[in-house]
Amino acid sequence: MPSSRLLWPTREELRQRYELMDQMMETRGVDVLAALRVDGGLAFVEARAKCRYCLHEGVCRHWLESEGQRGTAEFCPNAAFFRSSGRKEN
Repeated sequence: MPSSRLLWPTREELRQRYELMDQMMETRGVDVLAALRVDGGLAFVEARAKCRYCLHEGVCRHWLESEGQRGTAEFCPNAAFFRSSGRKEN
């Protein structure tokens, strides 16, 4: 039987993953209000769920710290959502 520890992140892990998602959205220039409107908000809920159970937390953190806006984050299960959500106006 698999350990529930592998399936359910702790509160601290959730906080860290959501923080990474917020940083990724900021780094990619995602218009958060536009992202919240995609599919009536369901796309954002799905993106949060993907982040909640993502196994690439270390890769994500490293990418944000080293590459930032220079490269693409194709490892990210939300990469397509971030690209399609619209860019913030400067």
